[in-house]
Amino acid sequence: MPPPRGTRRRARCRKQLTATPLGRSRTLLISLTLSVVFGVLVCVSPYPSIFIVMRFCLAAASAGVYLTLYITRLELCEPSLRLVATMLAGLVTVAGELLLLAVALGCQSWRGLLGAGAAPLTLFLSYGVPGVFPESPRWLLLSERSADMNVFGERRNSSRELRDDESFTELESEPAPSSRPRLSFPELFHSKNIWKNMFVLGFTSFISHGISHCYSSFRGDVRGTAPSFYWTYLLSVSAGGGAWLLLWATADRCGRRGILLLFMTMTGLASLILLGLVEYLSETAITVFSVLGLFSSQATASLCILFTAEIMPTVIRGCSVGAVLALGCVGRLSSPIMDLRNHYGYFLHHVIYSSLALLAVLSILLLPESKRKPLPQTLADGEQYRRPPLGRRRRDNVPLLATPNPET
Repeated sequence: MPPPRGTRRRARCRKQLTATPLGRSRTLLISLTLSVVFGVLVCVSPYPSIFIVMRFCLAAASAGVYLTLYITRLELCEPSLRLVATMLAGLVTVAGELLLLAVALGCQSWRGLLGAGAAPLTLFLSYGVPGVFPESPRWLLLSERSADMNVFGERRNSSRELRDDESFTELESEPAPSSRPRLSFPELFHSKNIWKNMFVLGFTSFISHGISHCYSSFRGDVRGTAPSFYWTYLLSVSAGGGAWLLLWATADRCGRRGILLLFMTMTGLASLILLGLVEYLSETAITVFSVLGLFSSQATASLCILFTAEIMPTVIRGCSVGAVLALGCVGRLSSPIMDLRNHYGYFLHHVIYSSLALLAVLSILLLPESKRKPLPQTLADGEQYRRPPLGRRRRDNVPLLATPNPET
């Protein structure tokens, strides 16, 4: 006897919803493939218009690679190791940027430079081999892919040794397939706390990325002694590496929110000092405050991304981190304002971002604390991440897949 029509319709809808998500590993493989394809097309572009379009597509695909790797790495780490893993990945990125500077000095043409940057991506296409790149267990818990979950079930029940493993012990608390949470757009629309946290972090990322141009080119915009392009690039990359080391030393001890507040305050103060006292400062003082502002803005931008990934639930973590990164890119787009004649564009750019930096300092006080806390799974878990009350101690050591409980 065939099932009723309503049952078949529900099964069809459930199948469509199940097949929609690609997962972290498949998204990474697709982004890598597109990066290789567009990287080759950029190198062989015969016209400037085609070059611009292909370059835009390459940047979008590369952003997908970075975003997928960032989220997967965070979801595979224990709460106490998330900052260390992110710091090591950040230092590897800094090393790659320094290597790119060396390649740029050695290449004789821009086609060779672009080809040298895109060619190594072909090596990482081996992630498509089954078992090479692990799928995020958090994404598997939220997706209703029966095949993937059956693999976990078979491995969990095959032997006592596997059942005693810590990662599978945490998966024992997995909800039934019928009760696994999904992304509910009406619930997302009414999740005011999630929207507030994402808005504050996106606004802070926008300010930190936009104001960094003021510090990296301060001497050229005010004193008329513009440094070389390579020296500015080296200074920016070195500041990013030092920022990651300082975050590793402080963010786990003082908390994400406190360190973010400190670095954003340093960014605003350095900007205000350079604006108000530039006529009375020596060359050494200008250099010191410029490096301090560049360093603190780099640290703020890096911590904003980590903070967003830690307090946003799994169902929207990729979209949230991508939105914060996009707002940071929008902040960088404002740099041409500084090229207005007679340095008026520079001061206008600096005054606007300095004022917004003070507003960002006040808005950071509304953020929750995510130090060594479990990553939220559902929208309801994300709503629980609120601003902590003053003078209340919290538990730090929590399992990888435990349900967040901000009240403990």
